[in-house]
Amino acid sequence: MKNMTFEKASEILWNKLGDHKIAQIAASYQDTPSIRTISAIMYDHRIFFKTDKNFDKTKQLLANPKIAIAFYSVYIQGHVINHGLVVDEPGRVFEQKYKELFWQSYNAYSHEDTEILIEVIPESVEIWDEDENRMAYQILMDFDKQTAQYIPYDTHQ
Repeated sequence: MKNMTFEKASEILWNKLGDHKIAQIAASYQDTPSIRTISAIMYDHRIFFKTDKNFDKTKQLLANPKIAIAFYSVYIQGHVINHGLVVDEPGRVFEQKYKELFWQSYNAYSHEDTEILIEVIPESVEIWDEDENRMAYQILMDFDKQTAQYIPYDTHQ
């Protein structure tokens, strides 16, 4: 078993996520699960997306902020925080990155008075990958304890 520090696992995580990804976010409100697509933007080792404050998705997320997100081979469980209107973010960093990275969506869906900025706060992360010999493994991260674990999945050639 490889020795995996939280710092090394974090480096792998942020490299895999890059600066933007389309992802699936799962939420549950009053025992009714839902899953939706989001356009996520990552900066300052943080994950953000925007949504209209009037959408059912947003009402569900604000009523129960516990979520799970799938970014292909990266799975995150955690919660979300509402940072208010996108246009009220200091420096408007998200807005500029969204305009640059998701231009078509920005033009179609940006409404200054209803779009809110949501931050994903990871609590646990599961990363699936393969090594140079195509042997599968997992990296499990616990953000509260700041720990990481490397677990081989394939144990034979």
